[in-house]
Amino acid sequence: MSEMSCRGLRLRPLNRALLSVFVPFITCAAFAQGLHAAETDVLTLSPVRVEEGRGVEEAPSERSGRYTVRRSRSATGLNLSLKDTPQSVSVLTRAEMNDFRLNSVNEALAASSGVMVEKVETDRTYYTARGFDITSFQVDGVGVPFAYGNVYGDLDTALYDRVEVVYGANGLTTGTGYPAATVNFVRKRPTPDFQASAGLKLGSWNSRRLDGDVSGALVESGRLRGRLVVAHEDGDSYLDRYGRRKSVVYGVLEADLGPDTLLTLGHSEQYNKARSPLWGAIPMFNTNGSRTHYARSTSTAADWAYWDSSIKTSFAELSHALGSDWQLQAQLSRNDQVDDSALLYVSGTPNASTGLGLYSYPSRYAMHSRRDLADVRVNGGFEWRGLRQELSAGLSWSRSALSDTSYYGRGIGTALPSLEGWQGDYAMPGFDASIDGSQFATIQRSAFLAARVRPVAPLQVILGARATASETAGMSYGVSRESRASEITPYAGLVYALTPDWNAYLSQTRIFNPQYQQDAQGNFLDPVRGRSTETGLKGRVFGLDANLALFKTRQENLAEFAGSVGTRSYYSGIDAESTGFQFDLAGQLTPQLEGRLGYTQLSIHDDAGQNVRTYTPRRLLRASATYQLPWLPSLTLGTQGSHPGDVYAVYNGWELRQKAYTLVDLMASYALDRQWTVSLNLRNLTDEKYLSSLYWGSYGQGYYGAPRNLSVALNWRY
Repeated sequence: MSEMSCRGLRLRPLNRALLSVFVPFITCAAFAQGLHAAETDVLTLSPVRVEEGRGVEEAPSERSGRYTVRRSRSATGLNLSLKDTPQSVSVLTRAEMNDFRLNSVNEALAASSGVMVEKVETDRTYYTARGFDITSFQVDGVGVPFAYGNVYGDLDTALYDRVEVVYGANGLTTGTGYPAATVNFVRKRPTPDFQASAGLKLGSWNSRRLDGDVSGALVESGRLRGRLVVAHEDGDSYLDRYGRRKSVVYGVLEADLGPDTLLTLGHSEQYNKARSPLWGAIPMFNTNGSRTHYARSTSTAADWAYWDSSIKTSFAELSHALGSDWQLQAQLSRNDQVDDSALLYVSGTPNASTGLGLYSYPSRYAMHSRRDLADVRVNGGFEWRGLRQELSAGLSWSRSALSDTSYYGRGIGTALPSLEGWQGDYAMPGFDASIDGSQFATIQRSAFLAARVRPVAPLQVILGARATASETAGMSYGVSRESRASEITPYAGLVYALTPDWNAYLSQTRIFNPQYQQDAQGNFLDPVRGRSTETGLKGRVFGLDANLALFKTRQENLAEFAGSVGTRSYYSGIDAESTGFQFDLAGQLTPQLEGRLGYTQLSIHDDAGQNVRTYTPRRLLRASATYQLPWLPSLTLGTQGSHPGDVYAVYNGWELRQKAYTLVDLMASYALDRQWTVSLNLRNLTDEKYLSSLYWGSYGQGYYGAPRNLSVALNWRY
């Protein structure tokens, strides 16, 4: 049997595939001896017919090996090419995530074109783009905003084929039009042909990771397909006492119920266990206003502290072809997250000479969050005046419920020793000094309609609107969260073909975003309202996808940190305007050279012309590239870099500034044969010392990012 026919052989049952993950040295020929070699055992795919003006769905990026994709529904719900989408869209594909070992959401988004990953603590992260918070993650184009605007834990990327980021307001697909960005995670799906992979990674600070991925047909006819993805990671850290373990499993089934109907069922679980995590961070100032100078490894966590979390997601999808190029899609999903932690917060400002002046604030925290979502939409098109027109319409309903309890520890305010040389040896107290918490739920209903109209061949008009009603009931730390808000968010875009390779575009949408932040009196702020406009050029240059965008965003009543009462933060509503430009370039320059470049420059000020949100860099450069040596094709070399500009925050009248810095990562991958690959990844090549975020800089705290570190991986693929 030839090697090509061996690779095309469909294996039955899937337990052979599972076996192959754990016994990768079993050769294809060995499998073939126990299987029929008849031609019926070779899966034959139907030919794909592409017609002018009709966009086929984007194929998984894991098959292309490229750093970009051609089409996306993330921005409008319509199946548009990136060139025909009137907003900036950047994509992080499976190839790039594999090349640079981007195994967590934080690592992936930190490599994206324009997203800032604000790691305020080891296990709590915020995300910003174009100067504003990203409050919505989607999975396969469906999602709801975060309850508190942030993410707990370390979400793994093993489940996903690619990450698409739509910049600017995106009210058509999110239900709210917040003008930062919408992050859409596209899940891996079962493949009709058999494939399997496994990997082992070892790295600095005793880190280790094992993962596996197997997919294929489960029955003779191929009408039932499945995929199983598993990953386990454990290790210590450059931070004193900190370590983390996570385990991930994802299973998905696809069933052809008929020639026009596809049913998909999936479930994923992730378990995180953090040892001695940060709650808050280290003080940045001494009592005389001078900067502290702690080692990068310094931590304020107690030796008994922990933060455990579990995230379970189940989903069901039904897709049915209605005929005449129309399709109906329905999805039900449930996401459950449970957190349990015992933490030590360190308050106060140390004396420059003695290091004393810090105080304890122990607490235990328990949280359960559940998000249920139902979404139904219909997509299709028709011919008018010889040109293709497209429509997309849908209804969605979601309920997000959160219950959390803070059990405050005894001994709050106990003086602590200097952090210099401290080993976290603070006795674990009883957590019964007092109790407080939250219990509230938000129900959101929305309906949207979007259309791409082509009145003449060079011009595309994209129009749409989403009607959203949001209602919240319950209490949060003694304050009512009762609120209601509704809005119709319109969207309009124009795309004009200047040449066969270049389009000019303009898009505008309103902003509507309910807020969870409270003012000094404990009242919740009214929703943010405003307008976002983007114009630019999209096309291809030297075979690369290029996009130059100019954007302007106006927001009214945007929540901005204004102070604290005890441990409760309060906010005031400000009017803010962000203007700037973004440039993206991605693709394959030569058969050997693959790369991506992104640059964003902006300004943000209030009505008085004063800079606001100064913890956000005004300039951000990101780049990555891999090169396969033509004289040694088994070897691929690559680099990835990030250069955020200056940022600062003000605490107690003192300015906390992080100067611009550059992070450079290197990778090398060598194919030992057609199945085995060994790779090496070096991060922070220049050993840059930098603060991970100033998002909470107004609290006078922060901590340092990871120093230079190394990992080596061995990967097998069938």
